[in-house]
Amino acid sequence: MSLTSKHRTRAALASATLLMAAALGAAGAGTSNATTAAPQKQQIASSVLGSDYKITLTALRSPEDEYAASVRLQVYTQTDGSWKESDRVTVGDVDGWFWYPLTGKGAVCEFDTASTEPAPLTVSLLITPSIGCSEPTHYVVKEGRVYAG
Repeated sequence: MSLTSKHRTRAALASATLLMAAALGAAGAGTSNATTAAPQKQQIASSVLGSDYKITLTALRSPEDEYAASVRLQVYTQTDGSWKESDRVTVGDVDGWFWYPLTGKGAVCEFDTASTEPAPLTVSLLITPSIGCSEPTHYVVKEGRVYAG
């Protein structure tokens, strides 16, 4: 093989390698955009207390760890015939729960509320089937705001 032929072969291989890298890079960029989608969430409990309050618990899947989740407690009050969020708190630590137990059967061990002002609220959630339920966390909803109970 002549010296010119070797250079042409190397140039062709280098071009092919660059094209492959560009194609794979573009495919990878499309994949990475899929992970920046809105976080997955699932409502796990809800209670309406007369016409005063609506309280929901929502599991939010962690964007960093597919097995971790946070739990958001939201309080809504009625304004002009529709529910408007008046407050929200995180139950436990951010990403301190496991997604699959939280969104499976028996996830809510205790969710007690009362139609009084202030409204007491108790929440206990499944940590894992083998560990069992969390210790109850107590809150009080007063004038649409959530306070530690």
